[in-house]
Amino acid sequence: MPKNKGKGGKNRKRGKNEADDEKRELIFKEDGQEYAQVLRMLGNGRCEAMCIDGIKRLCHIRGKMHKKVWISGGDIVLVGLRDFQDDKADIILKFMPDEARLLKAYGELPDNVRLNEGIAGGVDEDDEGGVVDDYLEFGDDEINRL
Repeated sequence: MPKNKGKGGKNRKRGKNEADDEKRELIFKEDGQEYAQVLRMLGNGRCEAMCIDGIKRLCHIRGKMHKKVWISGGDIVLVGLRDFQDDKADIILKFMPDEARLLKAYGELPDNVRLNEGIAGGVDEDDEGGVVDDYLEFGDDEINRL
């Protein structure tokens, strides 16, 4: 009968919950970096993000963050711009919601960026009609017919 040579099961591989609750120093952008808001996740460690400079970029989650820091639509992230590809970037850091509010208070983020978690709208662009607006146009009888 073979001996067990492993050091544990899948719970050991997951690792312990590291305490991310403590305050970390707020990191501001440097040259070659930009703030962005994630529009949608594409899978395979990639996402689509609207940068503050107004360009929509395909972003790649760096290996250190992959499967450790979970990113979803509406999150504010710091991206590293590529010199050779202007339409692609690399996600360097995800800001916690309180850090994103501080960035907005310091004037690093413009006022038209929505910080509500889970809303992947990004920069306000005078939306013409949305789900709520379409719902308000119909009466209860018309909704039941649909």
